[in-house]
Amino acid sequence: MTKTVALLVGSLRQQSLNRKLAKALETLAEGRLTFTELNIGVLPHYNDELWDSPPASVLELKETLKQADGVLVVTPEYNRTYPGVIKNALDWGTRPWGDNSWSGKPAAVTGTSPGAIGAAMAQGHLKNDLLHVGAIVMSQPEAYIQWKDDAYAEDGSVTDEKTAEFLKGFVNALADWIEKHG
Repeated sequence: MTKTVALLVGSLRQQSLNRKLAKALETLAEGRLTFTELNIGVLPHYNDELWDSPPASVLELKETLKQADGVLVVTPEYNRTYPGVIKNALDWGTRPWGDNSWSGKPAAVTGTSPGAIGAAMAQGHLKNDLLHVGAIVMSQPEAYIQWKDDAYAEDGSVTDEKTAEFLKGFVNALADWIEKHG
């Protein structure tokens, strides 16, 4: 049975490398996982006073998280950590008190950059914060992806055989993680 995954992409650009990586992962996951991207760019900055009349974008985030079997976050690295839009989504998802949408969700993190460490610092920080909000974070395999344009096609397919094999292993590990912990 296909599992649903709430997808967060930390870069808001439509042509971002991380969005392209997310598309490649979705293509490789076909038949095992179905991704639903959360539009985290429309969330207002966290403000506890907004719970009197919660914004529709916040309610949609929380509902999508609750309905999902698991979570995948694909993050760039900005200044040695992950982007604030992801932190904002984490904060909204944990509130109001007693209604933590992240709690108990199987989750995984990956990311890409042109640099050799493939957003490793951002991923490390994010994994720690996901653990703190109660997600069940997959620790292995780690996927620090150095972006290479010639390894991916516009349609989301992976054209480099070694890259495709590695990413397929990551996707299968995520599907197994969700199956085990969901």
